[in-house]
Amino acid sequence: MGLSNRYKKRVLIFLIIPVLVSIPFFTDNLILRIIVAVLGVVYVGFIIFLRDSKHEAFKKEFDYGSETMNEEEDEFSSFEKDEHDSSFEIVSNNKNIEVITADTFSDIPAIRRQNNFKPPDLKSNFDKLAQEKIPEEVDPDEQFGYLLERILNIIKDAYFVHSVIFFWYNKANNKLTLEKYVSLSDEVDEKKYDVEDDVISKIVRNEEPELLNDINPNAEKDIIRYYKNPQGIQSFIGVPLYYNKALTAILTLDSKEQDAFGIETIYSLARVVSVVSELISIFEDKFAEALAQVKLNALLGILSGEKRFETKAELIGTVERAVEGLLHWDAFSFVYFDPEKQLFSTVKVINNTKLKYIGENLEVELNGSLTGKAIVSGLPVIIDDISAAEYIRFSKSEDITIEGSYLAIPLVYEDQIYGVVCFESLKKKAYTSSDVNFIKSSMKFISFTLYSFSSQALLRSLLAHDVDTHALNYASFMERMSADLIKAGELNAPGSLALIRIDDFLEEDSLFEENAFPKVLKAVAVMIQKEMTPLTTFGRLNDKTFGVYFFNSSTKDVFLWAEKLRIQIARKPIAIVSKQTTFTISVGICSSTGKTDVELIIGDAELALGKAIEKGGNTVKSLN
Repeated sequence: MGLSNRYKKRVLIFLIIPVLVSIPFFTDNLILRIIVAVLGVVYVGFIIFLRDSKHEAFKKEFDYGSETMNEEEDEFSSFEKDEHDSSFEIVSNNKNIEVITADTFSDIPAIRRQNNFKPPDLKSNFDKLAQEKIPEEVDPDEQFGYLLERILNIIKDAYFVHSVIFFWYNKANNKLTLEKYVSLSDEVDEKKYDVEDDVISKIVRNEEPELLNDINPNAEKDIIRYYKNPQGIQSFIGVPLYYNKALTAILTLDSKEQDAFGIETIYSLARVVSVVSELISIFEDKFAEALAQVKLNALLGILSGEKRFETKAELIGTVERAVEGLLHWDAFSFVYFDPEKQLFSTVKVINNTKLKYIGENLEVELNGSLTGKAIVSGLPVIIDDISAAEYIRFSKSEDITIEGSYLAIPLVYEDQIYGVVCFESLKKKAYTSSDVNFIKSSMKFISFTLYSFSSQALLRSLLAHDVDTHALNYASFMERMSADLIKAGELNAPGSLALIRIDDFLEEDSLFEENAFPKVLKAVAVMIQKEMTPLTTFGRLNDKTFGVYFFNSSTKDVFLWAEKLRIQIARKPIAIVSKQTTFTISVGICSSTGKTDVELIIGDAELALGKAIEKGGNTVKSLN
């Protein structure tokens, strides 16, 4: 048997000593002999120093775990014996070396940590996390998203990843929608993604997990598309989620570390998506029950006898509240028939998306539009995919980018159409025949209300005076003022117009137990009427604005009159239920001397009124 490497090294080290000793015999140079002698001494001393240091190190190692001094000496002696006898032997009190074998594998207990320290707030912190409940302000349809976000947070903390993202997959349009995410980055792009050739699209096409552990920085932008800019992602893993045996969602994790994930991570995430799938099933049943309760509450709200419809705004508010719980929608519009103007127009529009939609006061084109079709036929119109053709919802001038489902329900009473409620959803095929029948049945009361309100509005239009304030209505005031302007022109008499507007006050509905405006309106009208003379014409131009025409009066005289009225109204409290409060007016004045165009004069007065309102209200402004 050959020498071991250890012995070979020892032989080479000790051969140097004979070489150094023999050099003086072959040279007569004194200096060289002295140098060789010094090197020999240093070399031998260095060997002895290393040997002692090594012994001391081993001695300390044995001393560290020993129990008695005698055992230390025995072990050190054994070590010295090893050095001198050129052999190494482990000396232990237990001659039978303990090893784990197949027979003893399950019997060996794990080494337990000796750290028994417990922070004083351990129980309170644990209970706070373990007993955390869904906040009350989270709606039933938002509870799944809330719990999903908590699950994503747990995954992120467990795997120490950069981002955890959950995508919904819509097979109908072959798109992925980013639903929830937890990330260290603020550049996650929340939008819909087409299925293309990136790694998430590959999961969709193959319906199997994907694992990448060495992503080339140059290819990151093409492989991972859900960031606005490259993040330096090195590892990625994504798994599909199934619901009712169909691909429903994708769960992805990414990390800036290489080889961050393995096959075991895929199996672990399989259990996670299984839990999420069951969670979807539970919430689907729970949401169906909650939706039925919401619809019932909405119906009870519609049928409540406490609803008042004295104004158009109250009527619109009732319709808005009614449709909030009757049906899911992303955009809503209420089309109302104005009996005075004899046209259909949008009076309320709600857009819960960031996409383009119509505005209010848009006249509906009866020919060629979906809403017009519902009006003309008196039948509901339902479109499962609005992007399938070039449909016109309301008018050719509309600019709408919302794509999905469209539903229009006409409000019919005694074979007359008084309005249309229109719903739009970003989801295709969002509305069914059962939804149509439910909305038609539930909106019958609203149809009757529209009939009553429209009939009253039509009757009011036939009257010369406003029913609420007994002032001339808009049409009568314009007619009377036009006649006075002709008279003033023939007599070369001056004239002035004052527009009086009730200033807005905060929390009109919530500050009091009931709507305060009708009482404020009547109180202000009474105070104005008390200041009228036989040479003045008083009318109500809109909800909050009155007009007073002064025959044979200059703007300076009217300005003084308006200041007196402003102070009088501001100082007089108005009783509303059990409270008393004060309100203010803004007044705009212009001259009508030498003018006969009523619209032009009102326009000038409106400019002055606008300047008064810009000052914060409770102001009188005159346009000279």
